[in-house]
Amino acid sequence: MLIPHPLLGLRDAQEFTYLGDAALIDRPDPAAGEDAFCDYVFLRDNPAGVHRELWYHEQGDRSWLVVTRNTLTHEILGAELARDVALARREGRA
Repeated sequence: MLIPHPLLGLRDAQEFTYLGDAALIDRPDPAAGEDAFCDYVFLRDNPAGVHRELWYHEQGDRSWLVVTRNTLTHEILGAELARDVALARREGRA
């Protein structure tokens, strides 16, 4: 499986470590309480179909990517730097 790294072009998925759902970017505020943090840590969706995931380029430039992938076909639909995704969410563009 090839991942289209936004800076480095197509890279083999073996260079990356998979973390999980890209919703992990949205860490709850500490003031939200223990229940919100427990949900953040332990509750995960397991969708069939198009899903956004976090991947770490461990054997490369050590960047974090948000990869859009179809979990049924393993087709990679796109990849963005996680930093850009997080900044866009903060600015209300996502």
